[in-house]
Amino acid sequence: MSQALVVDDDRTVREMVRRSLEKVNVDVTTAGTADEALEAIRASSPEVVLLDIMLPGVSGLDVFRDIHKLDRRLPVVFITSSSESNLAIEAMQLGAFDYLAKPLDLPKLNQLVHKAIETRRLMNIPVALPVGDTKSSKGDQFVGRSPQMLEVFKAIGRVAAENVNVLIRGESGTGKELVARAIYQHSPRSKESFMAVNCAALTETLLESELFGYEKGAFTGADRQRIGKFEQCNGGTIFLDEVGDMSQLTQGKVLRLLQEQRFERVGGNKTIETDVRIIAATNRNLEEMVKAGSFREDLFYRLNGMTISLPPLRQRGDDIALLVEHYLNEACFEMGRTETEGVSSEALELMIQYPWPGNVRELQSVVRQSLLKSTSPIIVPSFLPDELSRRFSTQTASLEPQTDVVGDDLPLADLRLFVDQRLAQQSTDLYSETLEAMERYLLTRILNETGGNQTRAAEILGITRGKIRDRIAQFGISLEKTVSIDDD
Repeated sequence: MSQALVVDDDRTVREMVRRSLEKVNVDVTTAGTADEALEAIRASSPEVVLLDIMLPGVSGLDVFRDIHKLDRRLPVVFITSSSESNLAIEAMQLGAFDYLAKPLDLPKLNQLVHKAIETRRLMNIPVALPVGDTKSSKGDQFVGRSPQMLEVFKAIGRVAAENVNVLIRGESGTGKELVARAIYQHSPRSKESFMAVNCAALTETLLESELFGYEKGAFTGADRQRIGKFEQCNGGTIFLDEVGDMSQLTQGKVLRLLQEQRFERVGGNKTIETDVRIIAATNRNLEEMVKAGSFREDLFYRLNGMTISLPPLRQRGDDIALLVEHYLNEACFEMGRTETEGVSSEALELMIQYPWPGNVRELQSVVRQSLLKSTSPIIVPSFLPDELSRRFSTQTASLEPQTDVVGDDLPLADLRLFVDQRLAQQSTDLYSETLEAMERYLLTRILNETGGNQTRAAEILGITRGKIRDRIAQFGISLEKTVSIDDD
């Protein structure tokens, strides 16, 4: 049976908590003073301590410090009648597992105690991913041993020294800027400038001015001459991130620069020569944009001197564990968390199973949030962001082959989740992404309904069989006994 220690100078509170916890199979030891509490911890090794913050002659905060000297993995839940918010803040800063105010909500207390006991159990399991002793080195690093990433590393090595333009492709958060900087740092231009421009973050006018500069008086507010990035970066490398978001006008000017290495500032007539290497990146399908007429075909081929495709994190296998280790080391060093020992096997397994829609950028954020939430040396599932567990459950349910690929409540529940997720990842193509998600769901749902009969599905949907076949191929839908969507 699990064991808890209740430390409170009020006998009534001790007995009330004891009776409540014993009903949920938790054995309770009680103490009325700090000395009794410390002695009980030494004697019985409880799995959780419920500690009153106001004890006779001593603050519960000071007792907490003494408890951590005995066992810094022991979860401590503070209980108090004080309404001062600063006490709660200070308790959590010290590393308290949680904080409850009197009068106690006993069902909530029981639930919290069980959560703390489970956390304690997980922390006693051998660490699956230990934190190294070395300090995090300055600057960003590539981390990965998967075959996909080894191909990326080889591609960087092959193209870095060549004076050709490079197009980096991959989902948001996969590390496209990191690849661009690696190419630059290993190139003959490494001693010259490197500048990055996010094409999606600027309006057409601002992007044009940012890249090419402008003359004084070129437009309202242009009270002085401005030198653009192409001019500043002469001899160096420019990274054009989200290049698919350029307007047609800016695309034409960039094309001319690539062809002739010449341009004019906005509002100017003087031709300026420059020598820049362009590395572009996008998470969009440029081939489809070329077909749709929204991206110039000639510019696409000029930018695409060589393509490097970054795999999404969900396809990188064991790299996830390596990245967790790397970012945990980095975060511990930056936050001064010298007592952190690592990640439990359960938490690591949850992170390995998660589909990571935000890729490496999301993983880094999750590691940092988990470290901030942790109140013990081991990061266990309860310290992971709620968002990760919730999305993991949703993704798992939606990918399991079954008669109904998704539940009837998907359009409201999962659509809201999908939009929230894409907004969090700063999508710049949300309209088409949402339409594709809904079309994928609708087609799969109807094919399930018709048992894979494409003619009947076409009748229900009011579209041709040819369009049905096209979407089956596009979405990777498998027509067997059940209809499912292949993992990407």
